[in-house]
Amino acid sequence: MHRGVVHVLAWSLATGAAVTLSWWGVHTVMAGTVYDRPRALPITAADVTTEDSEPLASSTNRPTPSPSPSPRSPKPTRKPSTSSPSTPPPKTSSPASSPDTSGQVKSYDTEGGRVVFDIGTASASLVSAAPGAGWSMQVWKTESWIRVEFSAGADRVSVFCTWHDGPPRVEIGTY
Repeated sequence: MHRGVVHVLAWSLATGAAVTLSWWGVHTVMAGTVYDRPRALPITAADVTTEDSEPLASSTNRPTPSPSPSPRSPKPTRKPSTSSPSTPPPKTSSPASSPDTSGQVKSYDTEGGRVVFDIGTASASLVSAAPGAGWSMQVWKTESWIRVEFSAGADRVSVFCTWHDGPPRVEIGTY
């Protein structure tokens, strides 16, 4: 009986040591591997499709190129129901977008994170901002500039887009 307990104890210690050694090896290799979170862009009014338009593309349905242009058949028209009046949907506009944006989207990767601006001829709008791992973020917006600041401890990275005295320009500062 005493011999069986010794064998079980020896097996348990050997198994525990093997698991610990394996975990330490895998942990050491994987510690340097960090994956960024996926970043999503907000949906703008230009991205929204209506009943009469077709979507530009889908992540699951890619358009296939056609060798020759084919004539489009007209869409069937629907009869409006008599129970409710047929009114077009109200047009919505994003408060962050301005009429001066040209659709020129530029991304700025910094040590603290990533900032994406839609830069127009006379103004700019913030599309997205995402802090890096271990960094926090703060955003300030006015009529003539946008500032995104990333901070981690005493480190600060500031992405500053201004257009008050000319076309939009972006400055990145570390302090």
